[in-house]
Amino acid sequence: MAPGHVAYGLRAQYGLLVTPDTVVDWERGRAVPSEQELTALAGVLWCSPAELIAAATTLREHRVARALSAEELARRVGVSASAYQRMEDEGRWRGTERQTFALAEALGLDPRALITATGGDGPLAELLRDAATTRWQAYVKPTVKMVPLPKRIVESALQRLHTEYHARMAATSSWGASAATGDEGRAYLEEITAHFWAAVGP
Repeated sequence: MAPGHVAYGLRAQYGLLVTPDTVVDWERGRAVPSEQELTALAGVLWCSPAELIAAATTLREHRVARALSAEELARRVGVSASAYQRMEDEGRWRGTERQTFALAEALGLDPRALITATGGDGPLAELLRDAATTRWQAYVKPTVKMVPLPKRIVESALQRLHTEYHARMAATSSWGASAATGDEGRAYLEEITAHFWAAVGP
């Protein structure tokens, strides 16, 4: 289908005034369709909204990919529709542990996707950097509280981060080490969440 055909379908079937240029912008990633436009676009293209989202990262994208309204998801999770909508708009989840579990179940999110979708990547990275650079044992409890994983898995991952980081820093401080090796520790900390998920495993 040409962009003009898609725009015509959106107008004829769903009453949306979308130009062919807007369709081209969606295709090239220069613009993002609204929730209503994405659902209608899926209808015009005879596919599910999930097939139009390359890789869902936000709560909204995961919800739309599952073809759930904000009200339906809020009901499943156990929060008011207005509270859920506010959290989705802000990109910051503030539900209880039980509500978070219900959210992950309703959207089919694994722990890593859950952390990203609920805006936890930044706070998690901060925790992990502290665990790697100081006494990792002190960060087991706060990490378990944030990441829905068994304590033993978190302990093992944090210990590995600590060991790997300090091995890089020991190489930096060894006699005759080049100045560039000091960058290894900083580079490791910049990618700390990736190292954590690698340590956690599938």
